[in-house]
Amino acid sequence: MLADLPELCHSLPMSSRSPASLLKSSFGFDAFRPGQEETIEILRAGRSAAAIFPTGSGKSLCYQLTALLLPGLTLIVSPLLALMKDQIDALQARNIAAERLDSSLTEEKYREVSNAIRAGALKMLFVSPERLTNERFLNLIRGQQISLLAVDEAHCISAWGHNFRPDYLKLAQAVKSLQVERVLALTATATPKVTDDMAAAFNILPTDIINTGYYRPNLAFRVTACNAPDRDALLLRRLKERPAGATIVYVHLQKDAEEKARLLCENGFNAAPYHAGLKTEIRTATQDAFMSGGISIICATIAFGMGVDKSDIRYIYHYHLAKGYESYLQETGRAGRDGEPAVCELFACSEDCTTLENFIFGDTPDETAIDALINEILDADEIDITARELSQTHDIRPLVVSTLLTHLELFGIIQFDGYYYSEIRFTALRSSAEILAGYSDKQGIFLKKLFSACTKARKWITLDIETAIDKTGQPRDVILRALESLQENGAITLQMSGYRQRFKLLKPDSDRNELRKKLALLFLRHEQMEIDRIHAMIDYAQQSTCLTKRLLVYFGETIEPCGHCGICLGDAPATLPERRSSTINPEAIEAINRLAQRYPAALGRPRQQARFLCGLNSPAVTAERALRGNPHFGSCSSIPFQSLLDALTE
Repeated sequence: MLADLPELCHSLPMSSRSPASLLKSSFGFDAFRPGQEETIEILRAGRSAAAIFPTGSGKSLCYQLTALLLPGLTLIVSPLLALMKDQIDALQARNIAAERLDSSLTEEKYREVSNAIRAGALKMLFVSPERLTNERFLNLIRGQQISLLAVDEAHCISAWGHNFRPDYLKLAQAVKSLQVERVLALTATATPKVTDDMAAAFNILPTDIINTGYYRPNLAFRVTACNAPDRDALLLRRLKERPAGATIVYVHLQKDAEEKARLLCENGFNAAPYHAGLKTEIRTATQDAFMSGGISIICATIAFGMGVDKSDIRYIYHYHLAKGYESYLQETGRAGRDGEPAVCELFACSEDCTTLENFIFGDTPDETAIDALINEILDADEIDITARELSQTHDIRPLVVSTLLTHLELFGIIQFDGYYYSEIRFTALRSSAEILAGYSDKQGIFLKKLFSACTKARKWITLDIETAIDKTGQPRDVILRALESLQENGAITLQMSGYRQRFKLLKPDSDRNELRKKLALLFLRHEQMEIDRIHAMIDYAQQSTCLTKRLLVYFGETIEPCGHCGICLGDAPATLPERRSSTINPEAIEAINRLAQRYPAALGRPRQQARFLCGLNSPAVTAERALRGNPHFGSCSSIPFQSLLDALTE
């Protein structure tokens, strides 16, 4: 109905230009980096590929150049869209049609990008993985020729990866439903097991996995063991004794970034903090100043670095312990992209384990919460939910809720039936008569039925979608396409909200007790896997053999001793002081018991109480205004979570 949108031309031929000529004319490079040309040729041949290149080795060129060689549209899926702005700006500066669709766009900009997609005017579109299950987007993109889907951070598809994201599991389904012609999976960190998962998900042949290796001969890895109180002096000493250069100091917490930047400024260094808690304009200004050399040292949480293409970073200091090999390799990989020598030094302190472990333990839902969520799902006549609602009801973080739902899908208990908008409204920019005059009699009849399912207020006209389906006899997707068409033709301004998801219940009679135990075990195994990653970093810090070799072996790459890490240069192996932690204050236990009586929904269970005392927020605590700023929140942050949980359970 109303099929009057311009169609993307599917008959466009593949470019006759050679990759080498495009490399020079469109990107200004004289030669490919290792792995790039091989990856591009696999994609040109119509097969899917995986590109496992070190950070800063040019993964993005593989899909950028390929997009110019292929007809149709290239979709780039990334969990870091906010950090893709620089890449899109650079492409547009080269007159390459690239855009992004995300929630930050105004309705006017969304409309502009949508029209460009329909007209076949875009070569590259950047979206989040969640967007590929978005009702409005799927209606927009379905039927378009998608020559290539590039999946950035593709290791997120594997439960064995260091930042598994359940939405990535649905990408393989999207590839089939959207008839994507080929896939490019991209990552800088993939163990052999994660690589196998990526290849299986996207049907990538073993011969089409291009792994250029992780070894960077210009990076010098160093480790210095220290006690927590000694680190400030150590950092100042390192910055003073080494030649000046662009530097990133990685810390765990936002307050640490602020404190270390202040420390460095007080001692004459040009430093600034960077973390997710800063206003967007401050983060942007800080990043721009660092890129241009106006600021030489950034004290940052891991929120900084992804998507930052600064080639001359000379030093990476991990003031706090990295949370695993994957994180460490990715973060240190931001140094020395120009090929010149760079130093990556880890200040190893065993006390950091407490902070890192507490974050992991805090994400794990207890069996009571899992049981309540299972009951809500299995008791529902119609599963029509949002992760946010489930999160607040059961005191489970939204990402963990999504992971739970994904596991229920994998167990065959429920089946995802799509995202949809529960609220659809529009403002009319013309009278009904003027709108109908632009359409045929048949289309006009359809529109009259559609409009009769609307309720008009002073400004907005609200559509009852179920009534519209009944009156028009058309399915939901046809009605939404009609509304999009009206907006494109300047007849209405469309607004959709109330984003929800539907599931079909396949096994309502499932053994709930068995299901709860199975899910709880999965989360405990994942918890232990993440804890093991932290402990592996402690082992790495105390290595007596080549640090570079030990790091790369984890990713399946074997090299001879590098000759330029701290151990190879004669540093004595680090010996970390034993972890110290505070004793549990009985007053804290008494205080949390009193609070639990007043706020049972937020603090009624031991794991909830342990999170609160460790300073880990939860949906239920956030919802209780009276708990904000409570002096007992975080009062036991130096105590290992498990010790605290054991004490509270007793």
